[in-house]
Amino acid sequence: MNIYVGNLSYKLNEDDLRQVFEEYGEITSVKIIKDKYSGRSKGFAFVEMADDDEAKTAINELNGTEHDGRKIVVNEARPRQDNK
Repeated sequence: MNIYVGNLSYKLNEDDLRQVFEEYGEITSVKIIKDKYSGRSKGFAFVEMADDDEAKTAINELNGTEHDGRKIVVNEARPRQDNK
């Protein structure tokens, strides 16, 4: 399952985020979205987990929790919409 994680601290890196989610199960990938010009984090990321049940537990447990001084938003990522 692909999970959207928002309102992240700009100081957080992918290894930090992986550690937060690894408590709930196997992580397939972690991608913090960065500005293509400055390279700075845009404050959100996508975490992919192998097991849907573990992912749902992570979403329920982590949504609204505080990390690095910010309350994060965690939910199932919606498929990307192409603007045609």
